[in-house]
Amino acid sequence: MKSTFAILPDLADAKPFMEKLPFVNPAVLMYPSGRPWVVGHWGEGEVVEASVGDVRAVVIGHCPITTARLQQLISRIRNMADVDVLARRLSGAFHLIAYIDGAVRAQGSLVGLRRLFHTSKNGITIAADRADVLATMTRASVNERILAARVTCGGMLPPPLGEQSLWSDVSILPADSFLAMENGQEVQWWRAPQPDVSLEQGVDAVKTALITAVASRQPDQGRLSADLSGGMDSTALCFLAADNNPELLTFRWGEAEAGNDDARFAAYAATALPQAEHLVVKHRELASLFSTPQDWVDQEQPYIFTRTLARTRQTAQILADQGSRLHLTGHGGDELFYKFPGYLHRLARRQPWTALKHLRGHSALSRWPLRDSVRELAGQGDINAWWRAQSQNLTMSAPASRFPPLEWNFVPLRAAPWVTDHALDLARSAIYETAETVRSFAEDRGQHQFLLALRTTGPAYAQLSRIYADYGVQLHMPYLDDRVIEAALTVQLHERATPWRYKPLLADAMRGIVPEPILSRSTKGEFSADLSAGRRKNMSEIVETFRDSALAQHDLIDVAVLRKHMAMPQMDSTRDVSLEHLLGCENWLKNTYRSR
Repeated sequence: MKSTFAILPDLADAKPFMEKLPFVNPAVLMYPSGRPWVVGHWGEGEVVEASVGDVRAVVIGHCPITTARLQQLISRIRNMADVDVLARRLSGAFHLIAYIDGAVRAQGSLVGLRRLFHTSKNGITIAADRADVLATMTRASVNERILAARVTCGGMLPPPLGEQSLWSDVSILPADSFLAMENGQEVQWWRAPQPDVSLEQGVDAVKTALITAVASRQPDQGRLSADLSGGMDSTALCFLAADNNPELLTFRWGEAEAGNDDARFAAYAATALPQAEHLVVKHRELASLFSTPQDWVDQEQPYIFTRTLARTRQTAQILADQGSRLHLTGHGGDELFYKFPGYLHRLARRQPWTALKHLRGHSALSRWPLRDSVRELAGQGDINAWWRAQSQNLTMSAPASRFPPLEWNFVPLRAAPWVTDHALDLARSAIYETAETVRSFAEDRGQHQFLLALRTTGPAYAQLSRIYADYGVQLHMPYLDDRVIEAALTVQLHERATPWRYKPLLADAMRGIVPEPILSRSTKGEFSADLSAGRRKNMSEIVETFRDSALAQHDLIDVAVLRKHMAMPQMDSTRDVSLEHLLGCENWLKNTYRSR
């Protein structure tokens, strides 16, 4: 079941909103007054509610807590600030809604896997976990300026601009904030921890958080399954899951590239999990990348993983047919444990010799031009200056592929060649406005980069989970649990992002649980050949998708220029990725207007 809900204020004037909710026979949680509070659909075990006196709390999503324990925790709450403590005591990825003496506070998870949206009308604030729920209730129009920014710069548009709603008058609550329902105010309650714990000291906390995260995920019925790609992220989850579920079902896509060594590592892992059932779908049996390019996911926002959409649906169907009802995936592992190099900025000012060694290591392994690297590190520009520069430089050439990702975003924002002048004007306006108010996610640029990666992909992973839900399979991503994220972020950046080891924090945390050859792996699967082959095979359908382009009708893209660039040879996969994101925008806009 797809869970979804709305939060209403404890006001008689809110009754008309109840009547407009797009839910059929919803479940309802009530205020003490008897008015509806939380309204929607959710599965068994997805909601835990408790009350003590004038304090009530509702947890929606994955959070291994009983009603009795939640009641015990809220007995200590005296005011809204105390809810901060409650939120930090809960594990998982969830929404938390608290009622204290007539006031309501609501929030989602730390990196946007579970988001909250809100809108106000006539001074009344309502919230929901889906933007399209509020858009339907309020008959909101498309926010064309934000759409233009996505079309111009791509689906990986960094937050906070990437966290702007595609619906006018519908706001997205920042992942580090809560919503005060009485006035619609967004209040930041969480800040990233200081990364001041050594790798050796931080390993146990990460290990404990991951063990807890995986152990708490058991299907109420049916089988537990997990991805086993051969990479460290998914493999670690398989071994953790097998401790409680030795008859685990593992799943893997077969590879197209002969040089991709994922298969070898996955096979090695499978031999160490002899009681598990290992399912591998051969590459020739998989839907090709870019299959059914006209498909879409939902009205919340454009889906950014369109090239694998048909393959994802195929996977969810196969898992459902195998009896899986809860599936673990390693999404979020790259964002949480990769070697993002922004930490070199602060390290260069505090430990210059250590920074120099790290810079040389990164430059050698990633083949960065040393002159560009030094120039980037010497720059003192703040995040506001970076966003202002993006608005001015949208039509400049993209930097070389080996450009060092040391800035406030991993790559500069550059316009796709097929966007119109109208789209450029709208995108520049949105980017410049962002520059006036943007703040970094953390004081250290390296810590900022980790949160940037997590908050960029978190919402897309939420959409991915809804695809699996269509087939009756719950998709869970333990790396994106709040307590796992906090544990990882406390570790010193130059130790968890060192150039000489691959994901050292995760590897050390899993030592003794995952076989050593997998933890010492230094390679990552490569899929560019599969990507280009899929585009070529489905080119005619891709072209047909843009034949009556909704984006072109809104003067956001030039289809003739798009077709020209699709037919041109390309040196790398960057244009395929841009095309993937553009398909998401096209299908979202087209189907949004069809459904209204």
